[in-house]
Amino acid sequence: MSPQPTATAPAGAKAEHKPGHREVLAAAVEEIGGAERPGQIQMADAIAESFETGRHLLVQAGTGTGKSLGYLAPALVHLTRRPRDRIVIATATLALQSQLATNDIPAALDAVQKVTGRRPSHAILKGRTNYACQLRVHDGVGEDQATLIGADELVETIRSAPQSAESALGAEVLALRQWAEQQDASGGMADRDDAPSHTERGWQQVSIPVRECLGVQRCPYGDSCFVEKSREKARAADLVVTNHALLAIDALHGGTALPEHTMVIIDEAHELVSRITGAASAELSPQLVERVGRRAMAHLDDETALELLESAEALRGALDQAPLERIEDADSAVVQAFESMRNATRQAVSEMGKEGQGEDPERRQAAAAVKEIFDVAERMAALKPHDVTWVVERERFGREAKVAPLSVAGLMRDRVFAERTTVLTSATLQLGGDFNTVAASVGLRAAERDDTSPVEDGHESSDDQRIPWRGLDVGSPFDYRRQGILYVARTMPPPGRDGLSDVAMTEIAELVWAAGGRTLGLFSSRRAAEAAAIHVRRQLPKMTILCQGDAQLSELTRRFIADEQASLFGTLSLWQGVDVPGATCQLVIIDRIPFPRPDEPLMLARQRAVAEAGGNGFMAVAATHAALLLAQGSGRLIRRVSDRGVVAVLDPRLVTARYGSFLKASMPDMWETIDREVAVGALRRLSEPAAT
Repeated sequence: MSPQPTATAPAGAKAEHKPGHREVLAAAVEEIGGAERPGQIQMADAIAESFETGRHLLVQAGTGTGKSLGYLAPALVHLTRRPRDRIVIATATLALQSQLATNDIPAALDAVQKVTGRRPSHAILKGRTNYACQLRVHDGVGEDQATLIGADELVETIRSAPQSAESALGAEVLALRQWAEQQDASGGMADRDDAPSHTERGWQQVSIPVRECLGVQRCPYGDSCFVEKSREKARAADLVVTNHALLAIDALHGGTALPEHTMVIIDEAHELVSRITGAASAELSPQLVERVGRRAMAHLDDETALELLESAEALRGALDQAPLERIEDADSAVVQAFESMRNATRQAVSEMGKEGQGEDPERRQAAAAVKEIFDVAERMAALKPHDVTWVVERERFGREAKVAPLSVAGLMRDRVFAERTTVLTSATLQLGGDFNTVAASVGLRAAERDDTSPVEDGHESSDDQRIPWRGLDVGSPFDYRRQGILYVARTMPPPGRDGLSDVAMTEIAELVWAAGGRTLGLFSSRRAAEAAAIHVRRQLPKMTILCQGDAQLSELTRRFIADEQASLFGTLSLWQGVDVPGATCQLVIIDRIPFPRPDEPLMLARQRAVAEAGGNGFMAVAATHAALLLAQGSGRLIRRVSDRGVVAVLDPRLVTARYGSFLKASMPDMWETIDREVAVGALRRLSEPAAT
């Protein structure tokens, strides 16, 4: 169905808005001690219009705009006026969910209550595995509990702490169970973010995958289920804050993951395609099948159990012989292994689900785990054209098969945009200077863009229904051309496959020296980051050079922030989400344009699909991927109005290649130079006052 606007405006008429959201925004900004910004007001106005007209909105709001309050103010005002509506906010990360819950939403609620006299309710909703499971907490999972931690994982645990690995894990699980019981007694939600310190393996012992849940009606602890409590609270709330993954699951499974809602605001929308792809993907490894097989053995005939375990060994052999690429041959050994596994798991599921034998909780959970393997094996064996299945080599535990959707555009168009008014916001939505690339990736067509007048109600529902949308860039409070310099190493040789060249190493050391440290190094690979760190430490022994892998990333980031003259080198996880304002980061080094690996099967398949449809696969996929990361990476430099610095890109292709202009148009509009001495001089001037 077409998204239905809540108020109809005459064609060509300018939408009129009550001043409520502006007043709430002003009060909320005052509540947090901030200052209103023109872009924030423009953003709030546009979102209010979208809620009234039903036209979808893509709004790019640069760092420092205050996006959260910019969308919370109109959302909350809308809810005070239409209490039957419900708005869902989806973020990319649990961290932003937490920030909204503890800071922005309370301030916005106080403001809307002050202005309107009403206070909408809100709830935070996460995926099932983010809450403790009462059955696991109280009963474990029966006599096969130990099989939940496979031998490979246990070995890794022992290696990391040989003196007390097993006892430490046991103590951790005990502490988590006691905490969960306290949460139950006090009426808490047993949210993982509130749990005592723990490892991933420890948390797995007190949580449960979606598929293995017995369901509230069959679980002996259904009346006190933490997940059900969170869902009940969400169903009663006006505003629900969730994440991209749960939004994707809701779309994939017909609206079963989220309460009914009329509108969606998607924050950090530049990550939406990646997150939805991840939620719609699956993996299959011999170790996983063996682990589930061992767990199911007690509930299976010997012959069926043996067939299941043998299918795991057949998969291992087929994967070891398969090329590390997309699987397209239906007669290949690896597809035959998928089919054997599908048949074995189908028989196992049938046996474990026989009438009168399905009430045992452990049996039901084991059957659910087997059913999940059946579903993945069946999907992989089908080799459907809208899926990409391939073989990967993992750093540990050998090879596995992966499957992911070729595109998520159709899913987003049919299950999100066609059903409710949706707002997407991020600091990075214009790639190559235009919204069309991001819009197309989520199913919105360039021909449907309408930035002029409100849309009319009454679009007919059909496969080709028109879904109007608007693109709006509200700018940034930062003056990038005065605050930052983009230095491109024009004379440096293009990067090769052998890692950083000696020339690049020398350049990095000189730039770090000129900046007096204060450098965030963004590298295309762990090997490049480590090589650069080793070289700079040798050349500048008095400087602190931190490198990803030396410790937990959170610890390295904390040390980087605490020591103003330290530098931090790392890979993809540093390109987005690291917020280091001030003199701590006055130089961002990017070693090369972050194109995806040329042999990455999913990207290759997407490029080929675009080319077969008559488009430019490289520009639509590889260049777009690089543009997004360049925008995010270079955006690490300027985080507040007083920040100054240099972004140094050591890849000459940014100014020599034809696609360079597309990439640069996606980055902050800094003053540009190819003269190294200009960049070095600027860095020296910035570092001298800080050093005195």
